[in-house]
Amino acid sequence: MAFQTYSLFVLSVIMISFGHVENRLNLLQLQNDIDKLKADFNSSHSDVADGGPIFTERLKSWTERNEKEIILSQIISMYLEMLESTDRSKEHVRNITEELYTLKKSLSDGSKKMEDLKDLTKLQMSDLKVQRKAVNELFSVLQKLGDTSSSHKRKRSQFQRLCKC
Repeated sequence: MAFQTYSLFVLSVIMISFGHVENRLNLLQLQNDIDKLKADFNSSHSDVADGGPIFTERLKSWTERNEKEIILSQIISMYLEMLESTDRSKEHVRNITEELYTLKKSLSDGSKKMEDLKDLTKLQMSDLKVQRKAVNELFSVLQKLGDTSSSHKRKRSQFQRLCKC
């Protein structure tokens, strides 16, 4: 039962976050389609609750819109991959797949960003050549970090001036 609500929750968050819910009917139709998909996958099986949710917990730590686009793009890709192996002759599967493709097109492709993060974790920071390159780039990296943090401070101070709190 818990997984049933999670899948609807994830799709609802994705759709609402990016403004693709034109009306409540669309979401209600999607909920009906998801209910049929749950039946296809027998998602009321007792093992579904083991280990907790697989997507919704990960979404909690991604708070900024740009960050969310990265993770949601990857999650949608995973749903689409899962649906590739299902019976496409079923209307509810086609409807969900179509909606997910529409959402994926509206999100910036996070694949390149995810690859960049993976590549960073593979860097051998004990390698002398990598260390030299890193030291060579340190000032530029700190400048970019300074640009980012000063723009946040600027936004905060502008809000405080306007707020009169």
